[in-house]
Amino acid sequence: MSSSLINTVAIAPRMRVVNLKKIFRSGANDLVLFENLTFEIAHGEMLAIVGESGCGKSTLLHILGALDRPTSGDVFFGETRMQSLSEEAAADFRARELGYVWQFHYLLPEFSALENVAMPLLMSASGSRKDAKKAPLELAADWLKEVGLADRGHHRPGELSGGEQQRVALARALIAGPKVLLADEPTGDLDGKSAQMVFELISRLHRERSLTSVIVTHNMEFAQRCTRVLRLAGGKLATV
Repeated sequence: MSSSLINTVAIAPRMRVVNLKKIFRSGANDLVLFENLTFEIAHGEMLAIVGESGCGKSTLLHILGALDRPTSGDVFFGETRMQSLSEEAAADFRARELGYVWQFHYLLPEFSALENVAMPLLMSASGSRKDAKKAPLELAADWLKEVGLADRGHHRPGELSGGEQQRVALARALIAGPKVLLADEPTGDLDGKSAQMVFELISRLHRERSLTSVIVTHNMEFAQRCTRVLRLAGGKLATV
């Protein structure tokens, strides 16, 4: 393999967004949420996307995560064109490649923290976790220890604080070994101390697990600690 080809492979982006456009129908009118968005996300990058409420940040994240489709344009994950995937293929892709953390934790209240973390593996055999020899509950226990909740595994979500619930949600997002973490206002519902703890945990796991992360946040202090910050405003993206 030539040195030029090696360099090309080494710097190929994790994700590419090309001429992305999203239109919502609002009564008899079309609302252009954003258009002509073109950017790349590098391997190992921790990208923050900021902007006013309602500007389209969450919709953009949903499109990046194959949870929504653009009106036009393309998203590439490596060489995979996301818009070419069927619904079934997109679901398999999400389970295999992506981890999600939302502003609300969406933990299942009738299950313990341990069971909530293990749920992606209990429900699907497609997870690409590195240690496939470990049973889901055993691996979930390892992840609870990783997020500082080793002694809270048998507690249900209602018995946990907001910060603890979000740490459980983060463990659940990462248990299947995704390459990319997508986080939508992951500290938005937390008090200052808990928000700081959760963001520092995301940052540490991003580094230690060699993740590529995209974080939608209104917290500029947290955003500025990321590799790069993009602001979405007026349907356009600009570097901050």
